[in-house]
Amino acid sequence: MALSSLNHPIENGIPSQVLIDFPDNRLMIDLCGEFDRNLTEIENKLSIQLIRRGNQIAIIGAEENRQDAVSVLQGLYQRLEMGRSVELEDVDRELRMGSASQNSEAMQKNQKEMFSSDRVELKTRKKSVEPRTDAQKAYVRSMLAHELAFGIGPAGTGKTYLAVAVAVSKFITGEVDRIVLSRPAVEAGEKLGYLPGDMKDKVDPYMQPLYDALNDFLPGKQLAKLIEEKRIEIAPLAFMRGRTLSHAFVVLDEAQNATSMQMKMFLTRLGEGSRMVITGDRTQIDLPRGVNSGLIDAEHFLRHLPKISFNYFTSKDVVRHPLVAAIIDAYDKGADR
Repeated sequence: MALSSLNHPIENGIPSQVLIDFPDNRLMIDLCGEFDRNLTEIENKLSIQLIRRGNQIAIIGAEENRQDAVSVLQGLYQRLEMGRSVELEDVDRELRMGSASQNSEAMQKNQKEMFSSDRVELKTRKKSVEPRTDAQKAYVRSMLAHELAFGIGPAGTGKTYLAVAVAVSKFITGEVDRIVLSRPAVEAGEKLGYLPGDMKDKVDPYMQPLYDALNDFLPGKQLAKLIEEKRIEIAPLAFMRGRTLSHAFVVLDEAQNATSMQMKMFLTRLGEGSRMVITGDRTQIDLPRGVNSGLIDAEHFLRHLPKISFNYFTSKDVVRHPLVAAIIDAYDKGADR
């Protein structure tokens, strides 16, 4: 057993504490992070105090919070024992998922087996990607298990990012021959007028979020070559008509801005050996007044069909700046008035 914990009773009004032993001092340094930033993040999120004592960490605070901290620290340490790094995003993932779903006793029993079997990881050329919330984990598993999956929720929840990560992962392993990424070329509430350049120059600004995701997963030269060879395609939704997308991983982003006819057209492009993911946010529809969103209609018409999954996110799944979740909640409350 790599880790052990000892409970100390309350003495002279001082809160009870838990001591955790970490036998490897080098891993202990990585666990704490530069200038103890990982410990600081855990302290702030769980309202506890963490004190380093040699190769031990003392956890002081309310009992439930102490147990959550034990779960988080043990999960991160197990990650280091497996030769993986610990960054702030890994701390955030453990805080969101580990402490909420596992108590310290369960973590101490067969911990390595639990850690490895429950982990969802997507390997790409540049990095490995792991879900940071339970909803993200369910979404990734759904994309891996279903030929058609929907990801619906507010901005910043990782819908597009994870969909592209799954696409790249399956492309690298040879499960699909190409990646097709698409978006409706709809302006977000403002008219941009005529754009200069050829067709690619005109549509690329709408596609930039998809390029950003791909650049996170593939080296620049390799990505440029794959795009040149048409093994990775990024195109507006309007360009999909008449095509059959076989042996491809297809992603439609910002699907709330597709009309009902466009959504039906896109869904029926699915060919042999292909998988399709549709992402969107029902609160960010930029279609003209009176035009129905294809995402809402698809959700209504397809909900009960087999082999199609619908995955939902809330503000709790936002993994951008913490203010983003607060902003989403504030607007949702305002809309309910």
